[in-house]
This record gives sequence, C-alpha cells and structure tokens, in this order.
Amino acid sequence: MYETVKKMAQGHSKVKRLIQGNANQRRATELGKGLEHKADGERLRALGLFSLEKRRLRGDLLALYNDLKGGCREVGSVSSPRVVQHWKRLPRAVVESPSLEVFKRHLDEVLRDMV
Repeated sequence: MYETVKKMAQGHSKVKRLIQGNANQRRATELGKGLEHKADGERLRALGLFSLEKRRLRGDLLALYNDLKGGCREVGSVSSPRVVQHWKRLPRAVVESPSLEVFKRHLDEVLRDMV
C-alpha cells in the first residue's frame, strides 16, 4: 500500500512532504525503542536531543547572532534580557565565530555542557 501511495504522490509536493514526515516519524520511533520507561530528560540525552527550553534558547541565540552579524550593534535592542544574559556568558570563541555554521557547532557544544 505504501508503495502505491508513494507512486501516486509523484508530482504532488504536499503528499511527498507528508510521506517524508511519516518516514521521519517512523525512524524516530524506531530510534526510541527501549527508552519507553526512561524519564524525558534521559530519553532526550540518549537520542542526542536538547530539551524544549534549550532548543528555544538556541533559536534565540541564533537569531541574535544573525542580528549582530547583520549590522545591528546595540545588543539590547534586538533581543530579550534573558537571551542577552546568556549571550554574555558565551565563550569568546563562540561569539566571534566567523560564520553561522561555525557558531551553531560551537553553540551546540556549550549547550550540551549546560545542566
């Protein structure tokens, strides 16, 4: 059945995205086998994922990096005090990353070490 639907979906991008989403969900479910009885934090760590709070902070810090690299030099004007507070705690090597990709890599290392 899956193959029939897949063939019918050729040329229909919305259906393709839905099928791809289902495949990703199935893959994620398979990765989580054996973790059903663990706490949420343990599951996330086992799968190499961040908590919702860390994902939000990461997104805010990425936006701040983009704003600062885009020419806005007044930190307080682009983001909330909470984000600015975290920004000021980042190591210099992270803040001075030459590109967004390098910043993401360094930021992920810092966030993994956060409690």
